[in-house]
Amino acid sequence: MMMKLRPTHIPDKILEARRKRIPEEVLLAQVREIFEKQAGLDMEITNRLQDGDGNDSNDFDLDKLESHRIFHLSDIEKTCIEYRLRFLNSAYFKAKMPYEAISRIKELEKQHHTTLRGFRIMAPATLFKLENADDPLLFAPIGNDYYYLIHSWGKDLHPFRKLLMWPFRQLENFMFFLLLLSLFLTFLVPQGMFSPQQTTTEFFIIFFFMFKWVTALAIFYGFKFGKNFSSAIWQSKYYNA
Repeated sequence: MMMKLRPTHIPDKILEARRKRIPEEVLLAQVREIFEKQAGLDMEITNRLQDGDGNDSNDFDLDKLESHRIFHLSDIEKTCIEYRLRFLNSAYFKAKMPYEAISRIKELEKQHHTTLRGFRIMAPATLFKLENADDPLLFAPIGNDYYYLIHSWGKDLHPFRKLLMWPFRQLENFMFFLLLLSLFLTFLVPQGMFSPQQTTTEFFIIFFFMFKWVTALAIFYGFKFGKNFSSAIWQSKYYNA
């Protein structure tokens, strides 16, 4: 009778080879050391993100940079104004930093043989005060007002955010918005409310008073809550701006 050959189980073979090479307790000690080293590096990067500094450049290897991740400050400013976002030192960021961002920093530092500093984050103002799920972007300065996008996370901004924030970009946009709102409210006033047949003169008088009322409310709200236009606050560290 032929002897039945036992199939080779590769996991058992590799385990056997490992046991011959190194005792299990030594292996576990080495793995523990690796984990502790990585945890220490993660904490060191987290501290750099939380502490923040005034560095405006890093020693990147130009040949290893991805062009689609390089942005000038003027491009960042334009986007911040259009979507009413902030671009601030990472020290002001109060939401939780995802581990993917820390991993990306470690990966870049290893690739470029450098220690990254001067991190900046682009995000809605609420993320610099409260936890939220909007879309933050983490940057590191390259130098000469150029920044490198390291990582983005969270969900995308609302598709109508750009349109909704249009009135708050600058004073001219806001005044035009108030004019349109006043005109809309004027058309809502019932015909014949002040006279049997409304004339063009009466329409413009109502529009004028409606515009004064809307503008007064807007000014009161702006002063009461310390609000300002996006072009003035995109780099402001004050939450109520």
